[in-house]
Amino acid sequence: MSPIMIRRRTAAAALTAALLVPLAACGKSDDGKAAADPTPAPKAVNLTVLAASSLTDVFKTAGEEYQKTHPGTKITFSFAGSQELAAQVKQGAPADALVTADTKTMDGLKAETGDATIIAKNRLVIAATKANPFKIDELKDLADTKIKVVLAAPEVPVGRYSKQILDAQKIEVKPVSQEPNVRAVLSKVELGEADAGLVYKTDSAKSGDKVVTVEIPDEQNAVASYPAATLKQSKNATDAAAFVAWLSTPEAQKILQDAGFQKA
Repeated sequence: MSPIMIRRRTAAAALTAALLVPLAACGKSDDGKAAADPTPAPKAVNLTVLAASSLTDVFKTAGEEYQKTHPGTKITFSFAGSQELAAQVKQGAPADALVTADTKTMDGLKAETGDATIIAKNRLVIAATKANPFKIDELKDLADTKIKVVLAAPEVPVGRYSKQILDAQKIEVKPVSQEPNVRAVLSKVELGEADAGLVYKTDSAKSGDKVVTVEIPDEQNAVASYPAATLKQSKNATDAAAFVAWLSTPEAQKILQDAGFQKA
């Protein structure tokens, strides 16, 4: 082979080696492992949402749907009576958003929350035991002293609504107990520890055939509004605001309305 051919082959080999070096660098890291995918993984966010007891079932469904469309976001709900949630907020409990079952409770937390948005509405019904031995079919029946009626405590939104509609109809009811939230009222009726109680329509519906639901006419009823807001103490302000805003989207509203809540 001539010296010229040897020089040409040497130059070609050197060029090929030079081209392969950056390709190898792209495929391997310094320790020989495959290079990481340049696409960044979704930011991991853990949101804690304080929510009224009457939202327990529907928010579990809503939370699952939200997480599907927001990779990396995990939502943990803490359910309790709205007055209990307000106390937690004032005590500085670590949380990102709040949803109450009335505007009064939310209005009392303006110093701790962002602007509130009504996301749903609800109404009251009478939940009677499955046997309904007293044939309860209207609000005034609850005045019968033979009937064991359970109500929520007056500082609880559903308890306040209950007092409002009973007072408006001049119906005097002496409850056998006053419970800390609507789920506790419903549980007493389901277990037969009370003959009837005033609860939200959505809670009674979720109870299915465990209770008899007696509708209360609109002119005798009260409308419960559910405001949602971010908490100023949140360490995930942007993500908390995104969740609160999502609650008003068509997707979230369908979930709420399928569960029996009324449009905001």
